Amino acid sequence: MFNSGIIGKMLRWQLAATIVVAIIALVLVGKHAGVSAMLGGLTAMIGALCGAMVSQRVRNKTNASEILGSMLKGEGVKIIVIVALLFCIFKFYQQLVPFALIAGLAVGAVFSGAAIAKTQD
Repeated sequence: MFNSGIIGKMLRWQLAATIVVAIIALVLVGKHAGVSAMLGGLTAMIGALCGAMVSQRVRNKTNASEILGSMLKGEGVKIIVIVALLFCIFKFYQQLVPFALIAGLAVGAVFSGAAIAKTQD
């Protein structure tokens, strides 16, 4: 399973990628696009962190069914957290730039998997 070192590396990769996308959106479109991209990336990061915390709560780390169940619970929590945060962002941020938000969210999600794959080498 994960340990806090891998989760920390994953979050750093996600944050770095999100900042790059936010800067690009800021320069190309404006400040609201930069903020939207940052919110999208942070949504992915918070969802991944919550999901990882739930996934780590496995009692028996040698039982495959418990590990799989814990991973599925973590993914479910991650999706619920992301959906809830996106709902709040769409509801309360009036100057939202949807494309930038989706770009930040996509980069955060892609770098989540890439960071885990890279840190396990």
